[in-house]
Amino acid sequence: MSLTVKKFGTLKDGTSVDLYTLKNESGMTMEVTPYGCRIVSLWVPDKNGVLGDVVLGHDTLEEYEQEKDFLGAAIGRFANRIGNSRFTLNGKTYTLSPNEDPNTLHGGPTGYYARVWRTKCSDCSDEAPSITFAYTSPDGEEGYPGTVELTIRYTLSTDNALIIDYTASSDAETPVNLTNHSYFNLSGDHSSTILNHELTIDADGYTVCDSGLIPTGEIASVEGNACDFRKGKTIGQDIKAPMLKATSGYDHNYVLNGSGMRKIAEAYEAISGRKMLVFTDLPGVQLYTGNNMSGVSHGKKGVQHPNYSAFCLETQFFPDTPNKPQFPSCILEPGKTFTTTTIYKFETVK
Repeated sequence: MSLTVKKFGTLKDGTSVDLYTLKNESGMTMEVTPYGCRIVSLWVPDKNGVLGDVVLGHDTLEEYEQEKDFLGAAIGRFANRIGNSRFTLNGKTYTLSPNEDPNTLHGGPTGYYARVWRTKCSDCSDEAPSITFAYTSPDGEEGYPGTVELTIRYTLSTDNALIIDYTASSDAETPVNLTNHSYFNLSGDHSSTILNHELTIDADGYTVCDSGLIPTGEIASVEGNACDFRKGKTIGQDIKAPMLKATSGYDHNYVLNGSGMRKIAEAYEAISGRKMLVFTDLPGVQLYTGNNMSGVSHGKKGVQHPNYSAFCLETQFFPDTPNKPQFPSCILEPGKTFTTTTIYKFETVK
């Protein structure tokens, strides 16, 4: 087991940013940076024991700052979209900073993905190395009420699981919806697509959205349509279905079955034999399949990402929840601490 640190680069404002490398006893290795609390790389073994990097990212800090993308990033104060960049809480309307006009996406133009987090502590004293980052989100940041104190802890377990623990507290009522936006390709080849990946999602329904991907409030059944992953199928099987034409693929919030910590999804890539199991205690997960990456996204070693080069499984509260009282509440009250955990566990199949 090990945890090492080196300088990653310097931001345009002169801030020096580090890169941490965590390695567990099985060789699973993660690189993470306080800039956006981003997972830069995640090396896990294939069926032959060969390590491969299963997340998209960039080689340099400069690229992360220039690209302004979400690769590997912590997302907040509110992950996903808020319609018309406003919501009403306790009779007061709050206007947010739009970055997907007219809506706010992933916390706004300078959400948590674009902030430098504090390195709070690291632990390599046992068999599972971990590192904790902290951030103070001030009252009024991007229009949100309340000062929120946040921590995110990344742990590599002995059984090759990436455990992400989130905590948040606030001095005023405020919506909080935190996720990680890693883009996964289990083959380890970032120039390939994930259309051959077999995916299972334990959800009977999804939130119907308008043309701006804002939920209408309706929850529709996945029965008999392209959104049904309950029995497992390849991501590419129905990706050209008429109901996915508007998004050119999957960009859907699934209403997960069950409650509490449970397995909600698994993905499998047959050539490498890698399987990823996803666990969460949250009510939803956003499936995004990298639908429009060709020509606009490049990654490590200059690789040009094709469309469908990765998939995201972003555990979350539902999009636009502050404007949808029928959805599970995301409001954090003062004096209370919000905690949630998401686990990405890796296995191999011979």
